[in-house]
Amino acid sequence: MGNHVNTIKIALAQTRIVWEDKETNLKRAQMHVKEASDHGAHILFFPEMSFTGFSMHTKRTKEADQTTIEYMKSLAKTYQMGIGFGWVKDCGVQCENHYTVIDSYGSTLSDYTKIHPFSYSGEDQYFRGGTALTNFAYNGIEISTFLCYDLRFPEIFQAASKKAKVIVLAANWPAQRHRHWNTLLRARAIENQVYLLAVNCVGECGRIEYAGESCIINPDGCVQAYLSGQEGIVYFDLLDDVQQFRDAFPIKQDRREPLYQQFMTQLT
Repeated sequence: MGNHVNTIKIALAQTRIVWEDKETNLKRAQMHVKEASDHGAHILFFPEMSFTGFSMHTKRTKEADQTTIEYMKSLAKTYQMGIGFGWVKDCGVQCENHYTVIDSYGSTLSDYTKIHPFSYSGEDQYFRGGTALTNFAYNGIEISTFLCYDLRFPEIFQAASKKAKVIVLAANWPAQRHRHWNTLLRARAIENQVYLLAVNCVGECGRIEYAGESCIINPDGCVQAYLSGQEGIVYFDLLDDVQQFRDAFPIKQDRREPLYQQFMTQLT
């Protein structure tokens, strides 16, 4: 008998988010969760700020009572499936851009705060950056999550991939920078030797056009599934075979992180 290999049937919900209309988007979320459940998915991931779109109007989007979390917990239990989703946490003067993962029993597995607010769009004026990585195990496979602009900062991916075999990047990434999206996603997968699960929204939202281009990339940089230009769900049966990629081409053993830290100190 061979060794058992853990698997997860992944679903990525590439949605058309109705701008700042949380109630409508939460109702539509049930449709996506049901569809993924009917397809046998173990876990479904939504884009960043899943039910409001990427908005600086925090008075409209923020919540202190965890309304979104409680609703998604009910869906997770009803459809017996894990769910990852983004929401805005009320922290007083500023807010936090969160991504939470719930398991099929309605328990919180992970609650990540976006480390890098997107200052180019003014996100840093309304949101404070997180200070911690998060990870969780799903069916025995270690997973970490990041949000959108975080993709441009490779250091945090290197740190997360010390434990994570899968990294989820949930985003509201504009179509005008889609070349950066596709290039950086493959780079992060290759240099960290992880599965990169990238889920983006699609269509116009807040006067910005989004192309989707949600995808799953393996540790060798090969795109395994891809959806562009339309709403839909990407499915993929993910094997826990990351260590095989790392053993076959063991680049991580040659990293010299103490030296890199010295360089950073010398150059500041």
